[in-house]
Amino acid sequence: MSRISVRGFAVASATAVTTVGAVVGVAAGGQQQQGSSDPIEATAADSTLLADIPAGQQAVAQTASLTQQADVQSTAADAEARKSAEEAARKQAAKDAKAKKAAADKAAAEKLAKEREAKQKKDDVASRSASRDVGDFPQQASYTISEVQSMARQIVPSGQFQCFSNIVDHESTWNYQASNPSSGAYGLVQALPASKMSSAGSDWQTNPATQIKWGVNYMNERYGSPCDAWSFWQANGHY
Repeated sequence: MSRISVRGFAVASATAVTTVGAVVGVAAGGQQQQGSSDPIEATAADSTLLADIPAGQQAVAQTASLTQQADVQSTAADAEARKSAEEAARKQAAKDAKAKKAAADKAAAEKLAKEREAKQKKDDVASRSASRDVGDFPQQASYTISEVQSMARQIVPSGQFQCFSNIVDHESTWNYQASNPSSGAYGLVQALPASKMSSAGSDWQTNPATQIKWGVNYMNERYGSPCDAWSFWQANGHY
């Protein structure tokens, strides 16, 4: 019951009581008419009836109004909370999608980089392979340093020759018969043990081309290239 309905109830009750009073006055005759002849007194009586509405009914009306207001506020709060939750969920979904896409892009980029690296490595190995075979060089009883170097230029890829030359300079000074009496290392690249060079040819002791071929393959397999082997040599004093 609202406050307006309570006031309406009070007015209706007052009107009803006033009407009943009027009827009773008529029935009572002239004496009753004399007692209510003053309009001010009638108005005062009506006001007294409005003021006499039981306090309990007023409290019930006020409580109902407050409850209704609380329900409206609660409904509005629930709607706002749902809206906030939906907005947060939307933002999180967008964030997750963005992160997922970034991760997928990163994985694809890494895969592509690995494929390119593998291809480049394969190409590098191919380019580092001896350009001429050992059999392309006629065997001699002996070789000069210039002849050995000429053979090396034809076997070692041009981009790697200087690095290969630097190592040979330090290891044997281009003497294909150089031998280390303390360790047993032998040849241009000082293979240790020397017999490892037999994988490139049985004439490894007397043929510089065989030693060069073995040395290039060893540097490729162990370090990646003659230049990588030279970098290691510079850092460590050996390879």
